[in-house]
Amino acid sequence: MAISFFHNSTFSVMTPNLPSPRRTSFASPLSSQLFGLNFSSSPTSKRGLKFRSTGISHRLIRCSVSQATETATPEKKSQLMRRNDVRNIAIVAHVDHGKTTLVDSMLRQAKVFRDNQFVQERIMDSNDLERERGITILSKNTSITYKDTKINIIDTPGHSDFGGEVERILNMVEGVLLVVDSVEGPMPQTRFVLKKALEFGHAVIVVVNKIDRPSARPEFVVNSTFELFIELNATDEQCDFQAIYASGIKGKAGLSPENLAEDLGPLFESVIRCIPGPRIEKDGALQMLVTNIEYDEHKGRIAIGRLHAGFLRKGLDVKVCTSEDSCRFARVSELFVYEKFSRAPAERVEAGDICAVCGIDDIQIGETIAEKISGRPLPAIKVEEPTVKMAFSINISPFVGREGKYVTSRNLRDRLYRELERNLAMRVDDGETADTFIVSGRGTLHITILIENMRREGYEFMVGPPKVINKKVDDKLLEPFEIATVEVPEVHMGSVVELLGKRRGQMFDMQGVGSEGTTLLKYKIPTRGLLGLRNAILTASRGTAILNTIFDSYGPWAGDITTRDQGSLVAFEDGTTTSYAISSSQERGQMFVSPGVDVYKGQIVGIHQRPGDLSLNVCKKKAATNIRSNKDQTVILDTPLDYSLDDCIEYIQEDELVEVTPNSIRMCKNPKLGKKTR
Repeated sequence: MAISFFHNSTFSVMTPNLPSPRRTSFASPLSSQLFGLNFSSSPTSKRGLKFRSTGISHRLIRCSVSQATETATPEKKSQLMRRNDVRNIAIVAHVDHGKTTLVDSMLRQAKVFRDNQFVQERIMDSNDLERERGITILSKNTSITYKDTKINIIDTPGHSDFGGEVERILNMVEGVLLVVDSVEGPMPQTRFVLKKALEFGHAVIVVVNKIDRPSARPEFVVNSTFELFIELNATDEQCDFQAIYASGIKGKAGLSPENLAEDLGPLFESVIRCIPGPRIEKDGALQMLVTNIEYDEHKGRIAIGRLHAGFLRKGLDVKVCTSEDSCRFARVSELFVYEKFSRAPAERVEAGDICAVCGIDDIQIGETIAEKISGRPLPAIKVEEPTVKMAFSINISPFVGREGKYVTSRNLRDRLYRELERNLAMRVDDGETADTFIVSGRGTLHITILIENMRREGYEFMVGPPKVINKKVDDKLLEPFEIATVEVPEVHMGSVVELLGKRRGQMFDMQGVGSEGTTLLKYKIPTRGLLGLRNAILTASRGTAILNTIFDSYGPWAGDITTRDQGSLVAFEDGTTTSYAISSSQERGQMFVSPGVDVYKGQIVGIHQRPGDLSLNVCKKKAATNIRSNKDQTVILDTPLDYSLDDCIEYIQEDELVEVTPNSIRMCKNPKLGKKTR
């Protein structure tokens, strides 16, 4: 073993190559100390440890990933070349681990905005629904320039329901920034996005975010992430990832948790060094895979993707191919590249860059824009199958047409099939009747976002309860299982464990998290058991539990599951609710309606306190007699429950429907099923 000293107070301990590199590949700079000095790995050709004094702000390490072997054949490899002035990266993470906030800081420090320009928080979440819910739903492109290198950045959703969006985007990039919370560590969606990135062979930089949290535990997080790499069969080169410690909201990053730089310089430097430039066929025939589509009122459909080979020019005649080798001809009318926070017109785009193409009206995601004469299609984009389905039908309530603009089955059909053009993970099939459609998605949230968007566009329709999509293999019924992680304070752990046990969940891990007395429970549970679970867990934990789920696999049918013990209170007749009627009705359960609201026969107006449904007259008026009363009785009404769209979809059962209109969300009994049971 040789020890060498350098003038910058850094010395390294070099060890010969060991027979088992997997066990000795150190993942990143850890926060523990050896001989009073911070240490970090340097995965060079010889495995070695580098020790540095805390006086140095940050030190970049050479990344093995950038030297990873290519899978291309020697003939193909000779034609391919690296483009060093461009980096294409996707920022992936579990929900709420700080992706969008980190992108905000990267944009600010790259001087994308003027110093006196007002910039709102989470600027990448431009959709109204994204801002209201505080989540990212659609992936978005932007770019920055750092030291003459253009970095194309794609912000991706964190919810597992939008995993199809992430799978699609990974076709456009060569590397990912895997953002991990400094307290929570790798979560279910972290595993999903990392698995997909490793399958593509992408380089990975791990960003331990929110390092300024009081209960941060960076050493545990990096070790857990390293274990996750090994679980997912990452190569030795991928396991030698660069770790960066950052605070996205403060805009600081560094190579050790105690020694952050004043800006995100170490992060930018790591992107340049550890993420390889795009490998392109510069003189080859044009090939561009369309991975995203936007719509503009003036320009029409805009196809977004990365050029794999050749070049694109404004006014160029091209061939548009599908995976089945059926091709058609088109012309590029306009061409854009991403510069800073907007699209900038371009006359010509070289291979390796991400661009937006206008002029092809019928372009679809997954198609290839190729050279007119000798162009060949690229492999189509594959996404995982949906696991949950819901029935959409026209509105059949007495209030149909009061608020909505689009109410017919033709309107509904056109809108649902239009959604398929952009939403690859969704499926739409015709139902039993001409006015019913079965919509399948990755989860209830995936379909609920579609319902909310349609509602805001002026559509009126009804949706049934979510159902899981089962499979039959060798005459055995299989159902989807998911991994559920629940963060809950110890005082409420008992009631949460009991609730998950009733829904056929099997616990396989339990551990304490941080110093706040919080426990992390991990369960394997049927997707059926998750329907309606979110509200039940919040009730059991008094609003303190956090539930995260992700699809795991198909397994044998787990048995019957009871999800709701209480029945519904159903309106007895059409009319307007009165205080007099509600005062007596609220003794039977919790009400959804307040006085002065129009209701119809069969509408669900409350939750019954016992099993089974109960019909009530909530429109009854006090009898006006000629008998004088000394004083009108003061009526004290309970505050009605205010259920959101997500709550209503979780609440309804097999014989119930949710009526969705632009201004109202109501629940009712399904009249078709009601007639069958009589």
